[in-house]
Amino acid sequence: MADVAAMAGVSSQTVSRVANNRENVDASTRERVLAAMKMLGYRPNTAARALVTGRFGTLGVISFDISAYGNARTFAAISDAAREADLFVNFMGARAQTGAAVRQAFQQLMVQSVDGIILIESQILDTPELRLPSTVPVVFADGDTGHRYANVDIDQAEGTRSVVAHLLGLGHRTVWHVAGPRDSYAARRRAEAWHRSLKDAGSVVPPLLYGDWSATSGYRAGRELAGRPEVTAIFASNDQMALGVMRALQEAGRRVPQDVSVTGFDDVPEAAFFPAPLTTVRQDFDAVGRHCVTLLLEQIGGGTGSPRQASVAPVLVVRESTAPPAG
Repeated sequence: MADVAAMAGVSSQTVSRVANNRENVDASTRERVLAAMKMLGYRPNTAARALVTGRFGTLGVISFDISAYGNARTFAAISDAAREADLFVNFMGARAQTGAAVRQAFQQLMVQSVDGIILIESQILDTPELRLPSTVPVVFADGDTGHRYANVDIDQAEGTRSVVAHLLGLGHRTVWHVAGPRDSYAARRRAEAWHRSLKDAGSVVPPLLYGDWSATSGYRAGRELAGRPEVTAIFASNDQMALGVMRALQEAGRRVPQDVSVTGFDDVPEAAFFPAPLTTVRQDFDAVGRHCVTLLLEQIGGGTGSPRQASVAPVLVVRESTAPPAG
């Protein structure tokens, strides 16, 4: 720090203010200090900074499955937003779907000195109510917190209603649903909204089929549905399962969308290039991740009051996998 101060012609206190992003430094001085830091390869001592500011400059993220499309996109957005705020991100996986596993991941991140923690897509656990230590702020992404913690969620119900309304509007009498795993909050919300939408429309509610988010599970459900001549419209709870459904229908000689309309949920980059470009619901995971960081920083900065709940609106994307029923 003394070397930087000497090169920039300022005091060590000014270097400290620049290093800690304080605002009481004029622009020209800040530029000289930053240039000196770059030339000398100076990096702030995070431990020393924490003693002064009371913050470590690091956010923690917990997820059950970071390989899932939505979780990966959310994590990428969190990382981008954190980097823009000059923060680091530490990740911790929680494979077991238990409250104990989540608390263990939480404690492991606490040992790494994080200022706050984001939990991506909390699953339905073995305990009806998850209670975490109150030592650091927490934000949930796509989870049911019971309003105990701040939460950012995509409006799953609205996305599902738009799919069902689209298919019924084309003239289909009902819509069959391939749901996601029973332990997923997102899958449960979509299944509940699908059921409610059909009931409100006066349509018959057909039996529910379940998958595990994979194309393989969609294929298995699709083989069962392909053998039912009354099936003219299928809503898969994600795009990968919709792809599996399409493959099963094709093998059974049922054309998409001429014989059966198929929709998904997520709008993965490949959705527009499926054998029949997929009608689906676009989820803005980038917005979810950035909202999570915003809510977390508000709490870290001393925000008070009830935990904030933020909702991100989904968008129905109509492509060529849906059409009016034959005849």
